[in-house]
Amino acid sequence: MLFMREVAFIKQNKNKWLEMERAIYGQVALSPEVMADLYIQLMNDLSFAQTYYKKSNTTKYLNQLAVTIYQKIYKTKRTDQNRLIYFFKTEMPLILHKNRKTIWFSFLMFFIFIGIGVLSSHYDDGFVRLILGDDYVNKTMENIKKGDPVAIYQGGSNWGGFLFITINNMRVAALCFAFGALAGVFTIYIFMENAIMIGAFQYMFYKEGVLWESVQGIWIHGAMEIFSIVIAAAAGLGVAKSIFFPHTYSRLISFKEGFKGNLKIFISTLPFFFFAGLLEGYVTRYSKKMGPMACYTIIFITFAIIAFYYLIYPYLVKKHILKKLSEN
Repeated sequence: MLFMREVAFIKQNKNKWLEMERAIYGQVALSPEVMADLYIQLMNDLSFAQTYYKKSNTTKYLNQLAVTIYQKIYKTKRTDQNRLIYFFKTEMPLILHKNRKTIWFSFLMFFIFIGIGVLSSHYDDGFVRLILGDDYVNKTMENIKKGDPVAIYQGGSNWGGFLFITINNMRVAALCFAFGALAGVFTIYIFMENAIMIGAFQYMFYKEGVLWESVQGIWIHGAMEIFSIVIAAAAGLGVAKSIFFPHTYSRLISFKEGFKGNLKIFISTLPFFFFAGLLEGYVTRYSKKMGPMACYTIIFITFAIIAFYYLIYPYLVKKHILKKLSEN
């Protein structure tokens, strides 16, 4: 049975591999754009073959083809770079570029759900309490009257706050990802619940006239934290997508491949959750003392870092591949 699947795998992709081989050795001319797309597809095929046909000649052939292309594109660079560096610098951006539509869809859903939270709070005075709870709202209102809207984030120890916050954020993100295996229904539910909560939460401060004070104290860590949850939700939706749209693979194999690829996307968010926890545990609590300019600078930098890595850098990596291919 495994042999028959390998034969089908070869038959399905043979023409693509041969086309790339002919392009490498100058037998046919392909545009850099086409070559880059073929290269990304080849890496996906190699990963698939290494998983299911590890010791076969097909895997050896694809590996040799990949090495040849890599050397052609990066012939001036060392190829023995650290695996972790390669993962974040090259492999992850290519995976993100491949899944860019799912990521953008996740952001679209995020802003829609935030809008629902804002509008619901605007037209229903009791909605904020329903979402956030009476105890939390009452404490926040007391803090606003005292002139310190985000005092609730300034209590407890630095280390304890950092540890609790980081673990909780990772738990939410892990659930968003893992529930993708259940067709993404609970992924959307958890994502929706958190986004609506953010919308209602920020509208509460807006209604009390302290929106910008809350931004200074919340988004120092929130920029990186919430952005990462959006990406983790996109990973969960990517898993669900692999179930509903298996293309030419069997549904089970499509799911396995989708889970593996999107697991890498989820893993890529973990360092950002770690740094968000550090910011919330050690920096947010001092936002009032730092002043608006320092707070906005930190918020801008954190937004810029994570937005660059997930939304801009993947395009730059592919553009770099295109450039190298056109030079060769």
